[in-house]
Amino acid sequence: MFIDTLSVRDEELRSLLDRLRDEAAGSAAYDLLAATDDNEMLARVLVEPGRPLWAREIAAFRLGCAGDRRAFEALVLLLNHRDPERCVSAAHALAELNDPRTPRAAAALATNTLRTAYALHPVRLLTTLRAPEAVPALVATLRRLLAPGEPHWRVALACVEGLGRLGDGRARPVLTAALPHPRLGAAAEEALSRLPGA
Repeated sequence: MFIDTLSVRDEELRSLLDRLRDEAAGSAAYDLLAATDDNEMLARVLVEPGRPLWAREIAAFRLGCAGDRRAFEALVLLLNHRDPERCVSAAHALAELNDPRTPRAAAALATNTLRTAYALHPVRLLTTLRAPEAVPALVATLRRLLAPGEPHWRVALACVEGLGRLGDGRARPVLTAALPHPRLGAAAEEALSRLPGA
């Protein structure tokens, strides 16, 4: 395939293309979308009916990394996808896109009680963005996930780690509440040590 000889500098793009090669099943559109520098063509892929998900993902990722805000809606949908690898790629592209709507969208996904199973990457993206929405969203999500019997401990752990990285004193009460949790205690202790006045 053409992409095998394409010089791809961005390792995230290379990883995405490697992942989607089999899904594209030899489609000529795969090579075209991987190689083109035509943002107008990529943008059309996002709105044309009948385009497969892999094609939309390549187009959205490439536009997002190029700073083209036409990718925003598609990337937000991919950020909340059931496939974690799609979420990872979408989070990377959204961080590159630097759209002012991204923190609010990521916070909405992170705090959506009906989509908690898919909140891991929105939580991590919020931490990366360090936007004003990040700490309130992570605190609210973690507080809810400390309830007895709550199964989404990986999302809770991402909240704990993110709050530690953000180093905001507003996180102290919820991080303190996380200390007794068997899967969160060590990370909560580390996060608390990073807060002001620790």
